Amino acid sequence: MILMDPEETGKAPEIRALKSRAVNRVDSDLGRMEAVKRLKGVEDRRVGSEVFDELTLKTLYKLANSGYLAVLNGAVSTGKEANVFKGITDTDDFVAVKIYRVATSDFKKMQYYIQGDPRFKVRTTNRRQLVQAWVNKEFRNLKRALEAGVRVPEPVTARDNVLIMEFIGKDGVPAPTMRDAPPEDPEEALETIIEYMHRLYKGARLVHGDLSFFNILNHCGEPVIIDVSQAMVLDHPLAGELLERDIENIIRDFRRIGVSVSADYIRERITGK
Repeated sequence: MILMDPEETGKAPEIRALKSRAVNRVDSDLGRMEAVKRLKGVEDRRVGSEVFDELTLKTLYKLANSGYLAVLNGAVSTGKEANVFKGITDTDDFVAVKIYRVATSDFKKMQYYIQGDPRFKVRTTNRRQLVQAWVNKEFRNLKRALEAGVRVPEPVTARDNVLIMEFIGKDGVPAPTMRDAPPEDPEEALETIIEYMHRLYKGARLVHGDLSFFNILNHCGEPVIIDVSQAMVLDHPLAGELLERDIENIIRDFRRIGVSVSADYIRERITGK
């Protein structure tokens, strides 16, 4: 699907299926994208209007003009605050395009996680400003995690309520979560994840805060940690509580696939204490 500047259409764009990749190209000379949606019913129309509001379409248009995005294809995942779509660049590389819904995001949750983070000073009563800070927080958390040696999607750019990052998958097919595709070698996967939690803690100085099999992809047998928007810096007053929650989640999820591990073992591996 391609996006067109909403100001030039004179009306809200439709989303429809495209039959050929040939029309899925952006004319770089004109710098235009055409937004295309396929709506199947009342629910799809509601979700489509929530995700592709006018300001979001303008943001996607600007990202296309800047060379970050040429094609926007179907949804990879749908969450409470955001939808992730498969994008294609001008060089035919796949990217993940995460679009936060400004109108329906859980702002109490965002306020809970962003207040007290010394990196961000925002008016938490302003919805759009809060979402922009949340997207920037995820972008910066991904960079810090990657620099610390944690396998996460590499961030590309963030603008307004849109985050573009590395597409995790093969031949355009997104990698499943470990919830949907448990690891073939659970013990090895557990040790890898604990090592990533240690690097996140010691190297990036972050705690994920929502780590579970739902937020770990199984990419050809390799764990990839995703959804780091709520991750907290260690000097945040909630960091210790969030670390304990992550540890409990990992113990629970691995127990379900037959691997037992103690909280003391994981905690010592992560913190060295």
